[in-house]
Amino acid sequence: MLFARFHLNRIKGLTFYKLFGSGIGEGFTPLQNTRVYAILAVWEDNEKSLEGLDSPVFKRYQNHSGESWKLSLKTTSVRGEWSNQSPFSTNRENVINVDCPIVVLTRATIRPKILLKFFGHVPNISKVIGADPNVMFKIGLAEVPFLHQVTFSIWPDLDSMIQFAHRDGPHKKAIDDVRKFDWFSEELYARFTIAESSGIWEGQSRKHYENKLKPLEVT
Repeated sequence: MLFARFHLNRIKGLTFYKLFGSGIGEGFTPLQNTRVYAILAVWEDNEKSLEGLDSPVFKRYQNHSGESWKLSLKTTSVRGEWSNQSPFSTNRENVINVDCPIVVLTRATIRPKILLKFFGHVPNISKVIGADPNVMFKIGLAEVPFLHQVTFSIWPDLDSMIQFAHRDGPHKKAIDDVRKFDWFSEELYARFTIAESSGIWEGQSRKHYENKLKPLEVT
């Protein structure tokens, strides 16, 4: 992961990328899981993504992995910035179908002075999302340990995600505290639909995600 930047910077059509470590357990924890890593890549178009993912650096990751899982996503909504950039773009064709799986990505740079308060919320939030029967997948990631945190989750539909986000409890309280006490110096929130899913996670095929998508009618 440390030396991947040299190779990724040379791939044509790769407009934005981030490299992540992950947390143990449910993933929403400051303790690192040294077995699981992730790459976020934004491409100019689908053709460039297919060419780029065929490059040697991605093949080396594949060869060194016991399991790997790739998700191709289409942005349906986004607000905020990431490293002073707006990496994701939307268009009318990416309107969300409320009945299909939805991917939610949240990203924040945490102000150092509130780190203890922030991670004081984490165990309760992790417990709640881990017990939620609706969440199809969840993981906590970090591009910089402690300071730059990312959550990535998949929900069966828009309603189930909204119910979790706004339900009274530790997650809602954390959101309220973020706004009240200005915990983040930078933040981004994005939603996606799944165009393609392939690979293995924890011994199970994850290809079925894309089969749950329904065609959208855009007028």
